[in-house]
Amino acid sequence: MSIFVAEFIGTAILILLGNGVVATELLEATKGRGTGWVLITIGWAVAVFVAVFIVAPFSGAHINPAVTIGLTIAGKIELTQIPVYLSAQFLGAAFGSFLVWVHYRPHFALTEDPELILAVHSTGPAIRSTVDNLISEIIGTFVLVLAVFYISGATVGDAPASLGALDALPVALVVLAIGMSLGSTTGYAINPARDLGPRIMHAILPIKNKGGSDWEYAWIPVVGPVIGSALAAGVFLLIGG
Repeated sequence: MSIFVAEFIGTAILILLGNGVVATELLEATKGRGTGWVLITIGWAVAVFVAVFIVAPFSGAHINPAVTIGLTIAGKIELTQIPVYLSAQFLGAAFGSFLVWVHYRPHFALTEDPELILAVHSTGPAIRSTVDNLISEIIGTFVLVLAVFYISGATVGDAPASLGALDALPVALVVLAIGMSLGSTTGYAINPARDLGPRIMHAILPIKNKGGSDWEYAWIPVVGPVIGSALAAGVFLLIGG
């Protein structure tokens, strides 16, 4: 399996299961509606576990542009690989979001609140504050990417880091911790593809009562994770493996 195919599949699975658990929680007439934040955080953690476990042997299971960018800054990924990883991740995220819509289409049709429909696709702040929301995404992604460096066993000067299949569980636990401890402010995108790909699908899919896609906010879950990953790479290089 090529890196592009692996990252496309891994990111699609991540979004299918991750946004799928949000759909279960928010959309009308699902059997899991209203089960709460804990279900969402556990569901996203398990989504990461499944996606990483499946594609780690083929691409290192970045499934997140922030991880790819952090590894590149730290010298673990060649610059020429960035377009392959990022294009696969954004396309995979969009496709995963499409599958969520296909799976939950009758429930989308029954849901009248446009904010809930958008929340199934992409993140949004609990309290809208540009600086604070950006900081939340930076901090959450910093924790994720720094943890990935050490879970993957990367050391300064070694070959490109990757997550083996056995690293799927610790990465999932890191995402669970971020979601429970830091995620309730912005919905913890911590992944530009996870937010932007599904937001684009929200804009183009024929969903009843969907409203706007909140493009005014959309840059925060893209820029914040990039800054957080860059800071994590800098700290990793400073303190070493």
